[in-house]
Amino acid sequence: MAEPTRDEIEAQRRLVARLGELGFVLPGSLVRRHTRCGNRRCHCYGEPPELHGPYLQWTRTEANKTVSRIWSDEQLSRYEGWLDNARLARETLSEMEALAISIVQRDERSRPTQPERRTRRSQPRNSR
Repeated sequence: MAEPTRDEIEAQRRLVARLGELGFVLPGSLVRRHTRCGNRRCHCYGEPPELHGPYLQWTRTEANKTVSRIWSDEQLSRYEGWLDNARLARETLSEMEALAISIVQRDERSRPTQPERRTRRSQPRNSR
């Protein structure tokens, strides 16, 4: 087993500390959208169209389904930091994974092996 170096242990501790400093994490993304309504007589169907909005749309996945909600400016100011925390948490976990992978790859026992070569059969396969 490859043992982590002092630098790797210290890097891991820094990453764990970074995770511990995060507050609430909120998954998903936030975009500003302009939309058309369902009224064909509305100015949003004119030439050129004057779309409604902008609307803040928070989108996430819940039980393998995409869920979207419209946010107010107040909700944006309240929860935007939580979205940032989720991004930082994902980035930090990716760094932790990369660190662990580099340690495992140093282990001689985990080096890739050559695939076994198959020998040709001396007899032809049965035809159907």
